Amino acid sequence: MKPGTKERALLAFDIESNSILATRDAFDAEAFSEAVEILSAAPRIGTTGCGHSGIACMHFAHSLCCVERPARFLSPAEAVHGASGFLKEGDALVWASRGGKTDELFSILDICRTKKVTVIGVTENLSSPLAAKSHIVLPMKVTSETDRYNSQGTSSFIALAAVFDALQTAVIEETGYQNEQFALIHPGGAVGKRLNNRNI
Repeated sequence: MKPGTKERALLAFDIESNSILATRDAFDAEAFSEAVEILSAAPRIGTTGCGHSGIACMHFAHSLCCVERPARFLSPAEAVHGASGFLKEGDALVWASRGGKTDELFSILDICRTKKVTVIGVTENLSSPLAAKSHIVLPMKVTSETDRYNSQGTSSFIALAAVFDALQTAVIEETGYQNEQFALIHPGGAVGKRLNNRNI
């Protein structure tokens, strides 16, 4: 490696850790509680976002399914071509955008509000246009991305994933979800063998 490359790579751990801690410090207990209540009770949950935020939303939808909260990722492109029909009155949509200005999400949020779907947003910009269209807004904070140009979606992805992990953790507590339930739906792999007391 070039001189300084290793040092820059190791610094990435510190940079991302700082963003997670900043997001923790920005924790809004009231908004978080409202979001957890909605996610624990909604018949269906959609998640949506673009780029790195979209990938984090895909993971969050899977995490919700792992605790038996029916969820799916809605591609912003597909959502405005009929896929938003997945959501009905009483459901929830979770969107993510660091800046809260992602153009592709505006129509989706308008659809959800018309259909009386509760809209939960995660963003760093609490006064953003997308935040204004949401019922509940959860803050995330990014001190810096890890690359020298501060432009790649690295720390922002990690901070968003941490918010989603905290939500899933809280949903487990609120719903009383049991590990035995997870064992039933996750029989595969080493985790499945451990949960179902089979030899690894």
